[in-house]
Amino acid sequence: MNLKCSILMFLFILFVTSVFSQVKSRKQIREERATEKKINTEAMIDAREFVFVGQIAMPTGYKSINLTTNPNYVNFHPDLIESYMPFYGRAYSGVGYGGDNGLKFKGKPEDYKVVKGPKNFQIDVTIKGTNDIYKLSLIVSFEGSASLSITSNNRSFISYNGEINAPEKPGEKNGNP
Repeated sequence: MNLKCSILMFLFILFVTSVFSQVKSRKQIREERATEKKINTEAMIDAREFVFVGQIAMPTGYKSINLTTNPNYVNFHPDLIESYMPFYGRAYSGVGYGGDNGLKFKGKPEDYKVVKGPKNFQIDVTIKGTNDIYKLSLIVSFEGSASLSITSNNRSFISYNGEINAPEKPGEKNGNP
């Protein structure tokens, strides 16, 4: 009887410890999510298809501006980059008084360079617009947060903090596949 009880107790302990050993810790879950975000971010950058959405604008010589209530984006595609970003700062020439529409342009990327660093990706792009040349420098962390800097011939330097996301496909906006 004592031997049977000992064997049952041993099997019970073995069963309980195996159940608890299969539960993942918070740290393991966090690491898995970070790895998944890194893989997704790298895939978007390799495909050259993603959308930068700004959360904060940092114009030269002015205070930072919250953009969470303003629609803004820069769509990156292999053959077209489309910007719909607000501009706060000084315009030098080529921009009419009161007629400023922000940094809204479309163009084929001329110089598109991607450099993978130890903690982030550096993307440098040059785009010729109708009246200006834009140089975009985007630094993307492996988790998807990003910093975009735009240099223009006709405007002062401005930078934005935000994140990159996968582009919306038609029909996804309302949650319809």
